[in-house]
Amino acid sequence: MAAIDSRNEYFVYLNRESDESLCPSAKNFHAVETGVPASIRPLRLLYEQTGLAFRSWRDGLDVLFSPGFTSPVVSRGRRVTVIHDLQHRKQPRNFGRFERWAWNASVWASVRRSRILVAVSQQSKRDIVEEYEVSAQRVRVIGHGVETSLVGVAQSAENRRALLDNAGVPREPFLLAVSTVHRHKNWGRLLNAYQELVAGGRPEHLVVSGLKGKAWEDVRERLRHPTLQGKVHLLGWQPREVVVALFQYAEALVFPSTFEGFGMPVAEALAAGLPVACSDIPPLREVASGAAQFFDPLSTDDIRDKLRGLLEDPELQRVNVAAGCRKAASFTWRRAAEQTLAVLLEAARR
Repeated sequence: MAAIDSRNEYFVYLNRESDESLCPSAKNFHAVETGVPASIRPLRLLYEQTGLAFRSWRDGLDVLFSPGFTSPVVSRGRRVTVIHDLQHRKQPRNFGRFERWAWNASVWASVRRSRILVAVSQQSKRDIVEEYEVSAQRVRVIGHGVETSLVGVAQSAENRRALLDNAGVPREPFLLAVSTVHRHKNWGRLLNAYQELVAGGRPEHLVVSGLKGKAWEDVRERLRHPTLQGKVHLLGWQPREVVVALFQYAEALVFPSTFEGFGMPVAEALAAGLPVACSDIPPLREVASGAAQFFDPLSTDDIRDKLRGLLEDPELQRVNVAAGCRKAASFTWRRAAEQTLAVLLEAARR
């Protein structure tokens, strides 16, 4: 935004865990420290409805842009809110009763009170229109970008191996899975498929990088199986430079999720020049059609077979990587910023 807009004035509201480096140094950008601890989600949501609403009047906002599902019910300025996905409506079993109620109430209020809604994929837009019965004209699709440090990194000669050594990644060929360890990420079937690959003689280890989620203990328990011991490596959350190194040294990315709004790891892998095997679900088709091996996420056999086929076919890898690099060229944050700025200006004019 700072690179493309020096005319409009921006207030960037920061939580306690953030620091001012998240706010551009441009003269028209102002960091506002709120002091609210975002790690305590109920407190953050309460502040959003009270303190942030008050600050919107104090700062004289024309537009309030909320990039993460929720926005104040009452505030100054037109609201533009990003709804990344509707997992709480499409897969409610992944949420506790109170958590599901809170998501339903807060997202419903955001949808009703926002002037324009932003979805990150055409599938998410369709879900929003159908679930909340809003006009399709109110929902705009703006996909994510990929940071430039990842572009072509799989072919990079830079030596980042020490980063992986420190993170506990063995010096063996490995498949990479990047995501929070939640149940809808389909870890059970992935581990079943991977176990069969190992039993069939495939040498690759499996490295999992992502925050501890609701399926973390279940996955750890599965790793007690003799076939998987020493072959699957749960890294947990890792600094960004380690994630970049993982994309550089991995043999391929596997992404078996049953539900996504966009599929960021797939876009990042395509930009990195990494072969991809992923679920055949609409958002991932939008991101990687023609550039990945798609499998039925509900079939262990299909996950196993598509992974094996990708790993054993260098020509298939070459074709997919070339197509992936072409597709990923459009995943830029500048494009996302330009489209977002157009939406904010439209909201202001209204």
